[in-house]
Amino acid sequence: QLNATAFDVKSDVSALQKIRDMGGLELVMPAAFAATGDCDSAEFAGRTVVEFPLTGVSITLPTGLAGDFNAMTFSEQIPGPTLRVTQGDVVKMTLTVPDGEATPHGNDMHASQVTAVPTFGAVQPGTSKTYCYIAEVPGVYKYHCSGVDV
Repeated sequence: QLNATAFDVKSDVSALQKIRDMGGLELVMPAAFAATGDCDSAEFAGRTVVEFPLTGVSITLPTGLAGDFNAMTFSEQIPGPTLRVTQGDVVKMTLTVPDGEATPHGNDMHASQVTAVPTFGAVQPGTSKTYCYIAEVPGVYKYHCSGVDV
C-alpha cells in the first residue's frame, strides 16, 4: 500500500527507485470477499435465499455452416441462465452433472469473489455440488465452466 503517497512517474528519478525508497509495495487483497460456507450457516439466517439450480450438460449445436459445435452448457443454454439477486441476498447455487456425461463440469462465479478451488472445482458425472455465498458487491458478473480443478 502506498498510503496515499503520490509521485510523478515522469520525473528524472526512476519510479521503481521511488517505490523502493518508500519501503516497497505490499499487495493487499480487498476485504470485500463474500462470505461462503455451509448453506445452513447462522451467518445466512434472516437473509433472502435465491436458489440457482444449474445442470452441466454437453450438447451438439449445428453451426449452419461447416458441421457441428460441441459445447459444455449450463442447463442446455448458451449463454447460461441469468441469476438476479439483490445485494445482501444469499445465492444458493447447485450444479448437477447427470450420469453419462462425458466430462466433469464446474462453475466459477466471479460475483462470489472466492477462489474457484476448492469452493467450486469439478463436479463429477452423476453428482451435484451446492455452495452458498452472500451477494456483497453490486454489479453485473459472469459465470463460466471450470470443469477441472484449476
